[in-house]
Amino acid sequence: MEIDKARLGERLKAQYPALRDLPAEEFSRLLAEGTLREVPAGTVMFDEAQPCTGFPFVLDGAIGVSKLAENGREIQLYSVDAGESCILTSSCLLGSVDYAAHGVTLSPTTVFILPRPTFERLLRTSDAFRRYVFGLFADRISDLMQTVEEVAFKRLDQRLAALLLRRGPTIRATHQQLADELGSVREIISRIVRNFAVQGLVQTGREQITILDSDGLRRVTGADAG
Repeated sequence: MEIDKARLGERLKAQYPALRDLPAEEFSRLLAEGTLREVPAGTVMFDEAQPCTGFPFVLDGAIGVSKLAENGREIQLYSVDAGESCILTSSCLLGSVDYAAHGVTLSPTTVFILPRPTFERLLRTSDAFRRYVFGLFADRISDLMQTVEEVAFKRLDQRLAALLLRRGPTIRATHQQLADELGSVREIISRIVRNFAVQGLVQTGREQITILDSDGLRRVTGADAG
């Protein structure tokens, strides 16, 4: 695939402003050493017990990072959307350890991957890049604390209502995908969605849920609809 390096550089800087602080020579070297990948939805980008070989910059699409339990249940820990980076990859590169979860593209995804030597060199030589990488930890720890709070203290119907509000007004996903994201099972999610539909909060279709009453869903979450 022929790559327009100038256009790729503009996209990277637009999505990841920290890269603008790199010297022009270093940024050109980064472009030369990295690899651009365009992959369909459902592509496994990394798997458990697999060594980490590069650092991804997501330009389009999203990667879902999930953990699979021995009993087969799966929970999505977080997603890496365009303009974001993967905290698990960062920790694996910094600690020289293998992946403890797996990453799968949630939609057609374009990702620019820095090889490990480039990542390590930038971490040593660039203050801006180093601040960016360690800033990831602060952001993701905050997200993790929110996830723990939701799992530990909120009912599943509250968590599902909050998820639908975040993704709405039209959510294109199967009940299994929603269950995976919430760490539940499809049958329970389907039952809650049917209950929401009976109450007139949502309308369901084939792999699609449309929100009809946002205020009603906010009441389910326990939040003030006003």
